[in-house]
Amino acid sequence: MDYQTIMSMLFKHRTYDEITSSVGCSRRDIAAVKKTISTRGITADRFAAMTAADIEKLFPDGRRTMSADYADPHFAQILEEMKHNRFFKLQQGWVKYVAGTSTQKKYSYSQYCALFNRFAATNDVVATLQHEPGKAMFVDWAGPTMQVLDTVTGETFKAYFFVASLPFSGLIFCKAFSDMKQHAWNEAHVNALEFIGGVVQMIVPDNAATATHRRKRGDKEVVVTKAYRQLAEHYQTAIVPARSNRPRDKAHVERRVQTVETRIIGYLDSQTWTSFEELNDAVTERLEDINENLRRVNQTTRREVFDAEEAPVLQPLPKQRYEDVDYKQLKVGRNYHVTSDYQHYSVPYQLAGKVLSARITTTRISLFDGQSKVCEHPRKHGRRGQYSTELAHAPKHHQDVQGLWTRDWFLSNARSYGPATVQVITQILDRNKVEAHAFLSCRNILTELGRKKSPSLEEACQEMLNINGYPNYTALKRVMATLAEAKKQQEYASGPAAQNTKNLEPMQNIPGAFVRDADHYKGRG
Repeated sequence: MDYQTIMSMLFKHRTYDEITSSVGCSRRDIAAVKKTISTRGITADRFAAMTAADIEKLFPDGRRTMSADYADPHFAQILEEMKHNRFFKLQQGWVKYVAGTSTQKKYSYSQYCALFNRFAATNDVVATLQHEPGKAMFVDWAGPTMQVLDTVTGETFKAYFFVASLPFSGLIFCKAFSDMKQHAWNEAHVNALEFIGGVVQMIVPDNAATATHRRKRGDKEVVVTKAYRQLAEHYQTAIVPARSNRPRDKAHVERRVQTVETRIIGYLDSQTWTSFEELNDAVTERLEDINENLRRVNQTTRREVFDAEEAPVLQPLPKQRYEDVDYKQLKVGRNYHVTSDYQHYSVPYQLAGKVLSARITTTRISLFDGQSKVCEHPRKHGRRGQYSTELAHAPKHHQDVQGLWTRDWFLSNARSYGPATVQVITQILDRNKVEAHAFLSCRNILTELGRKKSPSLEEACQEMLNINGYPNYTALKRVMATLAEAKKQQEYASGPAAQNTKNLEPMQNIPGAFVRDADHYKGRG
């Protein structure tokens, strides 16, 4: 009990409620201190001159005098035993203590445990975790990132590194991903389990948003996310997240992350990487060096310990690989393609304009019209705007063109309008770094502006070439409107002049009406 603080607050005239909330004592303790101050006649000046030893004498602890009558439990030795023997339990230490030859009194088991916990807290002792083979896999994202350059578009993307480690053998897995979203998080776990060739009893993640969440703000209960729980159920393993603000819970993976930062990212960061496949191939080479060539203090490699002691106790991988499943409603465009995640997939042209259900996994996208399956495509990844087109989905008048929605396909359509249209379509295709990015613009020009093979498209393209303009759908549409207006003006100018003499006979025949003719106004200046 912090009697010195209680006395100080009493001399400052603080209330009992304020003292109990600040010190964490009971009202009875405060009353006892107040009584001691009163009976001993202690004033504020005298209290200011008192030392900690003087205050301790005022409130003697009977437990300390009693402890001299009990045998020393030697907790320091117990701690050393627990560090070197992972099977040693505190109860074993108490049994040895009770069976000792000392004639002094012995603590009961509950007192023994309470005193041991107090000793550990006082000496800032951290319990040593004895890891078992095949029991746990620690996972986390590394802090540093790298740059991946797309040489086609010139864009740069961040590479995030997922790290997984088995604490018993120290085996490390690492792979680079383009983001840290739920799909990448789950895919990284699948790759890690396939890398070690089995399933551990539990996975220990950090409290990332892709791993855990709270049901509502302020709630202390931590819940595993639905997608992450589905993965755990598929592999028949448990998710045991590390506690918030408890870095010691995941100290092992933090050390492995440092290994990745120094021995993988540190080696590869100075080079230029043009794709994630190329980067991950280099990461695999570095992992092989860490796991199979780097010998530790005991002259063993991580792979040797894993193969000898950990691999045999892992649970087998399920026969079917886990895949994230997502469902979407996608509308079929006029080009009989649906778009998902900026990639395009063809369907039979008869379904243009309909809304289809899409079942999307990591590797495939399946399209359904009601309950019937329409088609299935390998899922496109990487650069946006890729097309997966089956020629059988196109109408017959498109199938005679080899390579639907290609450069040749658009130029073949442009020739039916004229050479100026061909030249404009060529310019649009050439000025895009990724040629496919110009396909939609070309399609709009040829099908919308050139509807019913209108000759005005060829005229507009020729006018755009004459003025050395920047051809696109909007510019050509304006030129076509300008040319159409000019034709109307020309037709109006070449027609007969309008009659300016008005026939007044019908008005003059109206009963009771008198209309003056033009002669009436002559000569009035």
